[in-house]
Amino acid sequence: MSAANVAEGMTLPTLVLAAQTLLPPPKRKRWVHADKAYDSQSNRLFCRLHGLRVAIAQRGKKETALGRKRWVVERTFAWLKRYRRLAIRYERRVDIHLGLLLLACALIASNFCR
Repeated sequence: MSAANVAEGMTLPTLVLAAQTLLPPPKRKRWVHADKAYDSQSNRLFCRLHGLRVAIAQRGKKETALGRKRWVVERTFAWLKRYRRLAIRYERRVDIHLGLLLLACALIASNFCR
């Protein structure tokens, strides 16, 4: 969670470090797929230093191949936005918002078990 006035591209190191603590050690190099908001030399350098391969869309260029990978993320966001309390964040407390987010993820996962 970050404030609303934080640029999206600045959060990449935090996301990568959080993912590396949760995921098991990789058998081969992992990829970072990101949109144009994350296009900066510092983000690319950070990923290279952490042993990640980068597929970040470049500003000013049209990317079509990256859309196939990004579609999975956008679809998941659409599933989460079906729950209105998550679409517009009414809660000020992070723990309540995180709890609702986890509940929505559990409900989405239970739909696949049927």
